[in-house]
Amino acid sequence: MDNLTKEQRHKNMQNIKSKDTKIEVQLRKALWAKGYRYRKNDKKLPGKPDIVLGKYKIVIFCDSEFFHGKDWEVLKPRLEKGTNPEYWVKKIENNRRRDDEINKELTFEGWTVIRLWGKDIKNKLDECIKVIEDIIWEQKMEEAEDEDWK
Repeated sequence: MDNLTKEQRHKNMQNIKSKDTKIEVQLRKALWAKGYRYRKNDKKLPGKPDIVLGKYKIVIFCDSEFFHGKDWEVLKPRLEKGTNPEYWVKKIENNRRRDDEINKELTFEGWTVIRLWGKDIKNKLDECIKVIEDIIWEQKMEEAEDEDWK
């Protein structure tokens, strides 16, 4: 059951941003402070990734738990009992399907895709940065091995 009126819910939903969210800004500031340079919301790439580390061919998406269906097996039954279940289940399933398609498309184009949950960015920022840096380190090691074979 929704605790808000229809008008309150409408206003709330209108204020949800698609870019420059708090979690995106928080992650970008941390990356910038570590010396990583990036593009944001690159329209040339599928899904307009939130952060693009072009030098490393890494794209990062900062996903909210609700709209991208974290723990879908738990969330879906809750939504089915709530207000307007057909709409919300369909919407989130479509988001999840689109996320998978975008991941495949970007991977096919040679990009490394990282998807981070909003609460992880908010509460475990250092761990999120470490995930990114570990991937960068792996890429550098592979490049070094390739150079050794030449």
